[in-house]
Amino acid sequence: MRRQILKGLAASAIALAALPALAQETVKVGLILPMTGQQASTGRQLEAGVKAYMAQHGNKVAGKTVEVIIKDDTGVADISKRLAQELVVNDKVSVLGGFGLTPIAMAVGPVATQAKVPAVIMTAATSVIVEQSPYFVRVGRTMPQMTFPIADWAAKNGIKSAVTLVSDYAPGIDAEKFFKERFEAAGGKVLDALRAPLASPDFAAFLQKAKDLKPDALFLFVPSGQGATLMKQVIDRDFAGAKIRVIATGDVTDDDLLNDMGDAVLGMVTSHDYSADHDSAENKAFVEIFKKVNNNLRPNMMAVAAYDGMDVIYRALNATKGDANGQKLVDAMKGQKWMSPRGPMEIDAATREAIPPMFIRKVERKNGELYNVEFEATGPIKDPTHK
Repeated sequence: MRRQILKGLAASAIALAALPALAQETVKVGLILPMTGQQASTGRQLEAGVKAYMAQHGNKVAGKTVEVIIKDDTGVADISKRLAQELVVNDKVSVLGGFGLTPIAMAVGPVATQAKVPAVIMTAATSVIVEQSPYFVRVGRTMPQMTFPIADWAAKNGIKSAVTLVSDYAPGIDAEKFFKERFEAAGGKVLDALRAPLASPDFAAFLQKAKDLKPDALFLFVPSGQGATLMKQVIDRDFAGAKIRVIATGDVTDDDLLNDMGDAVLGMVTSHDYSADHDSAENKAFVEIFKKVNNNLRPNMMAVAAYDGMDVIYRALNATKGDANGQKLVDAMKGQKWMSPRGPMEIDAATREAIPPMFIRKVERKNGELYNVEFEATGPIKDPTHK
């Protein structure tokens, strides 16, 4: 009897000892996305980008199985923070990712820092985000990176005066600030800076005020997903008839929603780092697999950032030979260079910021659909707020 008990205890001890080893064979990635609510289109595209990457590259890397856990924060920062804590404590994730809006990323920063878990910023674009945690790594883009090219283009193409209209939250304020700074440095003049509430996007009064000021151009920024609502109201006020050019960052003519905007947006010029129409072998392969596994959905800037985010995570795991230690993963993400569907990409080793390519694009009709057609490459742009 004593021998049987000892044998049973020994077997139990071996089984228990094996549990951590088995658990370590899986690397969990916790994605916090706005799957419902006002930013639901962003969450849908982020999820679809991850799905496309894993369909193309599988769920195995460096001998480990990658498990993705998606949590819906509905676009609310307090919920995002709670979900991040649950993912770290209960689900034991090795990496966090996603973050559809700046307040969400900012809320998660302390959790990532305390837990020493890398957090991959896929969409939130305010410049100061990455400085909030040594475990933040951005794979998307920042507002000045998007805004400088369109401000330069405007100044070089006969636009002498502008009114800015942005959503009233951190990225919008960044867009307003950096457009004005760059445009006026090139000799232009911003006549007024208008801010519309983020939560209730009725732009009518702001658009009328902008039109009454009779600028050469109206510069716009709203988060991805609100562009169709904004452009409907812009079209209703006939800025074209008033000979006021409408320019924007690429969030406004989001690939996901562009076809719903109609021919009235033809010719609109924007700046961004990705278009589904980007002419490269990498992008053609990305668009093909993306549509195949996502019911013919067209990828947008969020989708490609999620795709690249997973690529950065996989590359880091390969570099650490599967070691999911937080600091080792962050160190392996710094300085990464790769060919993305949007073009050559890099993570700045010093700042942990993405250095994406940037393009000036014009809305054109191709093969019966509207696309943001790139006609000028402005080159990779480092975020200018980091010295």
